[in-house]
Formats: sequence, structure tokens, C-alpha cells
Amino acid sequence: MDEKERHATPATGTGYSRRGFLRAGAAAGAMAAGAGAARADQQPDPLITEVQSWAQGWGDGVDATPYGLPIEFESDVIRRNVGWLTADVISSINFTPIHALDGTITPTGCAFERHHSGAIELKKEDYRLMINGLVDKPLVFTYEDLERFPRENRTYFLECAANSGMEWAGAQLNGAQFTQGMIHNMQYSGIPLRTLLEEAGITNLGDQIKDKWVYVEGADASSNGRSIPLEKALDDCLVAIKANGEALRKEHGYPVRLVVPGWEGNMWVKWLRRIEVTDEAVQSREETSKYTDTLADGTSRKWTWVMDAKSVVTSPSPQMPIKHGKGPLVITGMAWSGRGAITKVDVSIDGGANWQEARLAEPGVDKAMSRFYLDIDWDGSEMFLQSRATDATGYVQPTKDALRAIRGENSVYHNNGIQTWWVKENGESENVEVSS
Repeated sequence: MDEKERHATPATGTGYSRRGFLRAGAAAGAMAAGAGAARADQQPDPLITEVQSWAQGWGDGVDATPYGLPIEFESDVIRRNVGWLTADVISSINFTPIHALDGTITPTGCAFERHHSGAIELKKEDYRLMINGLVDKPLVFTYEDLERFPRENRTYFLECAANSGMEWAGAQLNGAQFTQGMIHNMQYSGIPLRTLLEEAGITNLGDQIKDKWVYVEGADASSNGRSIPLEKALDDCLVAIKANGEALRKEHGYPVRLVVPGWEGNMWVKWLRRIEVTDEAVQSREETSKYTDTLADGTSRKWTWVMDAKSVVTSPSPQMPIKHGKGPLVITGMAWSGRGAITKVDVSIDGGANWQEARLAEPGVDKAMSRFYLDIDWDGSEMFLQSRATDATGYVQPTKDALRAIRGENSVYHNNGIQTWWVKENGESENVEVSS
């Protein structure tokens, strides 16, 4: 290997360019095969030398699955819930299988759900959206009305405020899906909320916009509602009618939901039915008794809407063990921030003692997830894997201890502390706490 192929990776002691990496991988594979490789010429691989069943007949026709489904060999890549987490599945949550995904866009069928009274069925023909309150002219829109407005396509992450909430007091659940999976990243198509508010008229507010709010409410039985500052509503909120190019799924608010970029998922009201412009916050249940952060002294932080920078290694992880043994290893994960784009992700294999800058798959996108990779040569020794995100504001993801020093251990929401996986010599991983 010449110097052009080598680049420094201090924590592993060595590193490889693509060409050198692949060459090392071939050598590692040969060593792992050992005597088996020597017998290869005498015992040819039947998967190469013999015609297999899938090449001896017809496959499925084009109409076998009118709406495409994953192949059966990927049937384990599904949303999962934790039975003891909530009293029932009606007001509950499940988790995106982030450990098994790559890229940045979450497949719609894998994107997590959070319901307060279950996912409802609401036909487009029966849909109505009211805008009332401090507007020039209260309006009611049908779904067809919304389709006639100019629309935009934007990609954002949606994260439940309680994502990682069970980890406040220490490591609890063994899997990236369960510790960080209350999140998805999708492309939404819809109408800027500003457009609809301007259609109803807010000229009567003059320069008082900074002091006004909108109260947004869903059509489900819980009447889940949240107050949002009017400034945010006029900034980047979107009334979405599509996600990932198709109609919203029932569990994601079909036919219309609100998108509130960078802010906690509870504010992304599904089955959006009413937007009221108000003088002050409504102080609903979901913004008083819930979705507030209880501190060590018993007081609670309020209006903690923004989801701060966060990241997680998705592989290797408890649900994605290393199966190939020593040699080239791709460490990958996701990073996101509600304050802007991800600009950097560092990865540590020794519990934060040393850090290496990972490679972002593409430049960070404002309030969207970023994929990162770190290619190392694993020597088979144990690792304490961590990732640490930095966003465009310069904010750096903190350790869990740093968060606890400020907020104690009573909270459920907004845990963006660094996650640790203990990767054992056999390639299996476990959720542990390494914080300083």
C-alpha cells in the first residue's frame, strides 16, 4: 500500500482508501476462510456452478403486487412497539427500524407512529380545514381546495419529544430502534401555512405578529391541539398532503397533517382540522401537563419546542451485530438538528477518549437527517461506540451527564445525550452508559 492509499485514523491505528480498503478486505476474507479457501478448487461453490431454482422457471408477473411490498427476506425490517411502555396500543408509540435502514429517507411503511386516540379513517371527500380567530375572514377549505394552491416539496425529520426518554436514568432498551427510533425523515409536499393564513387575512394584526399565536387541532377523538407562535407558523410550517411522493398514510394523518420543521413531533398535528389565530397560547393539556420538562427541583421547563442536535450509530448496534469478524468495518448512523443542518459528526470507538471525524454522505440539509459513515479496520477487540453531532449553529451534542447536571433525571423529553454501544469481541453489542 502506498502513501496515496493511506489516511490517518488515530483511534484504529490504520486507515484505507477505497482501493486499499477493498484489497485489505480480500486478504481478511482469505484469512477468515483459512483451509476452506484452499479447498475451494476441489469443492466448487454450487451457488456458482449449478443452476439454481430461481433461474429455472418464471418469476412473478407485473401484477403480482399492485402496490409493491418488501421481499420476504426483509420481513424483519418493521416498526416495533414495547408492550410495557403504555397501557394499550391506542394511545401509544412504535419505533422506526433505523438500525436496518441506510440513506436518509425513511420508507413510509417503516416510519414510526404516535397516536393519542388511535389512527382514524377520514376520507378526502369528508375533509375540512377551518381557519378562524383573529383573521380578516374565517375560511373553510376542502381537500380539493388545498390541491389548487401552489405547493412545495421539503424534506424534514420528525422526532417525538420523548425519543430516548427512557434513557434519562441510564441504559434501558437494547437496540437503536428502541432507544432512538421515535423518528423519521421524509419528503413532504404541501402548502406553506403562511399561504393559507394570508388567504384568510392577517393584515389586521399589523406589527403585533410577534405577540400572536395559532392553535392547531386534529380531527381525531383526542382533539390533540398545540399552540404555536405565529412567527413560526409564518416561517416554515407546511400543511402537507403528501409524503415521500404519495398520499399520507392513515397513521401519519391522512389526508392532511401539519409539518413544524425542527420542533417536537407532538406539534405536527395529524388529521389537521382547525387553525385558530389567538392573542395568547391556549395552554392545552398537551402543552401543560404533558410535553414539559420537569427539573430536579420539581419545576418544569415550558415551550421547549426545538429538537437539539443528536446522532446515533445504527450499525454496529445491538440489533446489527458484526458477523464477518475482523477486518474492514463500516460504521454508520444518522444525525439531525432542529436548529439547522448537520455540519459534522465525530465517532469514537473508545467511549469518547478519542474522536474521528466521520464522512457525511452528502452536505447537511436544514432540519433534515444526515447519514454518516466511518470506515475502519476492526481488530476484533471490544469497542465503546459513540457518535457526536455538530450543527450549523456550532452546537455540539452533549453527554448524558452534561444534560443531567442541568436538568436532573426527572425528565422524559428532549434527551439528546450521546448514546453508547458496547461492541464485544464476538461482534454482539449492548446498550451501556459511558458518560463524562
